[in-house]
Amino acid sequence: MKLGIVGLPNVGKSTLFNAITNAGAQSANYPFCTIEPNIGVVAVPDKRLDKLAEMYDPDKYTPATIEFVDIAGLVKGASKGEGLGNKFLSNIRECDAIVHVVRCFENDDIIHVEGSVDPIRDIETIDLELILSDVEMIQRRIDKTQKLVKGDKKYQAQVDFFKRVLDTLNEGKPARVVECTDDEKAWLADVALLTNKPVIFAANMSEDDFSNGIDDNERLKRVREIAAEQHAGVLPICAELEAEIVEMDKDEKEMFLSELGLEQSGLDRLVSECYTLLGLISYLTAGKPEVRAWTIKNGTKAPQAAGKIHSDFERGFIRAEVIAFDDLIACGSMTAAKEKGLVRSEGKEYVMKDGDVVLFRFNV
Repeated sequence: MKLGIVGLPNVGKSTLFNAITNAGAQSANYPFCTIEPNIGVVAVPDKRLDKLAEMYDPDKYTPATIEFVDIAGLVKGASKGEGLGNKFLSNIRECDAIVHVVRCFENDDIIHVEGSVDPIRDIETIDLELILSDVEMIQRRIDKTQKLVKGDKKYQAQVDFFKRVLDTLNEGKPARVVECTDDEKAWLADVALLTNKPVIFAANMSEDDFSNGIDDNERLKRVREIAAEQHAGVLPICAELEAEIVEMDKDEKEMFLSELGLEQSGLDRLVSECYTLLGLISYLTAGKPEVRAWTIKNGTKAPQAAGKIHSDFERGFIRAEVIAFDDLIACGSMTAAKEKGLVRSEGKEYVMKDGDVVLFRFNV
């Protein structure tokens, strides 16, 4: 999974990236301090994997990973190549989802590129540039598909749908708000529009906001309203706090979060929000050689899940031996779980569930 972190200059984008990846991207109080996209790969926190590691004492521990890309700050006119516009847009196009950092804090020492703090204006600025880029993309697809209609009338439905998407974009709305049938979703995915990508608004707030209660922040309320309209997620976060947390050891971190009334760090909450937004789950494999988490789409069947490990597993799939994580932990071992009849033998139509601990049987 590849997540692009975007936002106007000086909203806390690189500070957040540094904190969640601990990758040391330069963070400075001026636009474009991130010229090339910085990339950081982070392990997906999963306490279930930790429990399996305690049980099996494996030679290798392999969590799922997420790649974060810190993309250069955007300015008005990016869709026409202003600033680092073309590079910005191409970097977004390569990502699975967008984490849009929006400034919701006051700080006279950090200059806002627009001269004042207004998260809705900032969201609209970036949305407009992405929409303008998408208008060109969808117009080209309409022209191309209309030529196909001359040879086969079945393409008319696609033309009509793409025109509906174009109308939505021209109204200043992202493509992801368009209601789609399954066929239309497939057509839209084939165009790879920027505004059809899932978005999480990371509302970057002050440390005082988190100490005093985030729900009193009026800017956050406005971000939540626009997110609801756009079918987007919202994550209240404090980049400065995350930068402090990343330097702490485990006990210090837990105590610090507890004092703030938080159960998880911003990274943990961001990962959880991304998984929900993208419809992802994890299944687990466990044994002495390795415990490992594998990320799949919710609704994936056993053979395709096996194919994540190796194509031969999918091609020669026989069955999956599956137990729910909670059942395995309650039994204390796989042997005890088998004695209680909790390990199931599932076939090709089995739909994987989050937290399944599985052993695939295959033959090629």
